[in-house]
Amino acid sequence: MIRIYGIRNCDTMKKAFTWLDSQAIAYAFHDYKREGIDETTLADWIARVGRTPLVNTRGTTWRKLPEADRRIDTDADAIALMAANPSLIKRPVLDTGDGRLLVGFDADTYATALTEPR
Repeated sequence: MIRIYGIRNCDTMKKAFTWLDSQAIAYAFHDYKREGIDETTLADWIARVGRTPLVNTRGTTWRKLPEADRRIDTDADAIALMAANPSLIKRPVLDTGDGRLLVGFDADTYATALTEPR
């Protein structure tokens, strides 16, 4: 089962939902603003794609952080920061259910990963 993680009201999330719905692709949604996100899941994501693609350094939440909190020297630093501030996680994060993790929304990437035979 495909699981998409993010924040419901995010514009990029809305684009991803619209694309998935238009392709009749079933998914489960995890709103980490409401449900939180556990450190085990974050560690798994970092193991799969690295920490750099996951931490949104372009948003308001990042800019509001104290300079000391923006120092991410280790995976553990990134995990702690994202767990405490889920809005820092780039959206959406889509777990395809077959080992692939897509970070961010790009229609072409989704089409290749989700509609073409593997």
